[in-house]
Amino acid sequence: MANTVNWGMAIPQVFYDGPVDMKLISQWAQKAEQLKFHSLWVQESIVGDSPVLEPVNLLSYIAAITQKVKLGTSVMVAPLRNPVQLAKSLGSLDHMSAGRLIVGLGLGNQNNDVGPFGISPERRVRRYVEIMDVMKALWTQTEAQYDGHFWKLEGTQMEPKPVQKPYPPLWLGARHPNALRRAVRHADGWMGAGSSTTASFVEGVGQTRMFLEEAGKDPATFTISKRVYIAVDDDEKRAEGRLREWFGKRYKNADMASQVAVWGSTAKCADKLGELAEAGAELLLLNPAFDHMDQLEVLAKDVVPQI
Repeated sequence: MANTVNWGMAIPQVFYDGPVDMKLISQWAQKAEQLKFHSLWVQESIVGDSPVLEPVNLLSYIAAITQKVKLGTSVMVAPLRNPVQLAKSLGSLDHMSAGRLIVGLGLGNQNNDVGPFGISPERRVRRYVEIMDVMKALWTQTEAQYDGHFWKLEGTQMEPKPVQKPYPPLWLGARHPNALRRAVRHADGWMGAGSSTTASFVEGVGQTRMFLEEAGKDPATFTISKRVYIAVDDDEKRAEGRLREWFGKRYKNADMASQVAVWGSTAKCADKLGELAEAGAELLLLNPAFDHMDQLEVLAKDVVPQI
């Protein structure tokens, strides 16, 4: 039997066909909360040609116009950030949302353009782990102490502490077994990438469960989730074509859409999402790439209830 699944939605954040539509974002977020989705999520893309809004700023706006729905980042590329400033921004956002924040972090890849950030690509994993450790120290210690390779804290104070204790849930994006092991060791959840296949997700779930057992960590305290690009449309050819066009712009790889996305009738989409639930997903982050209001409605009323 499938898990009881929570349903998240990706906030409209990429605007290829015109200016950023804040009216759409506002109406969409309030409607998503009315439809009782578990959480609303943002991506990060700081540099590049995709018109993507910055995640912490956008979630701060969403926090002000919603009341109960959880808010998450999926994911922020942590090695490109300063952990002291990031801890302050995220801690502030946890207050602004009254404790609704989920912090999704990722390592990024070796092709990230780190030059504009003044950061060396060397020892990327070490930097990533230290960033998490520094934030945890600042969030939990009155006078934070930390002695790392990149950062050192000697009685550093930061207030206010986050609303959530000991700190907002940390979920890590991961693919490689080493990254999954890292998520189990340092975080409270794992989010499979939207650019990964169902088969790779199933494999990752098995590995994650094995690592949880090895670490003696209660699986009930660790959330397994996945982003899913989706298009509900009885005209399957049209749906796939539109997804391929979007993936070509966003990821420069139209074929990826055909490999990883879900599209088709409500029944077909429900069946594909059900496979992910059966595989162990406890939260599915649904990410329509277009027709955001229409897709929001049909997913809430015609797809999710089937699962």
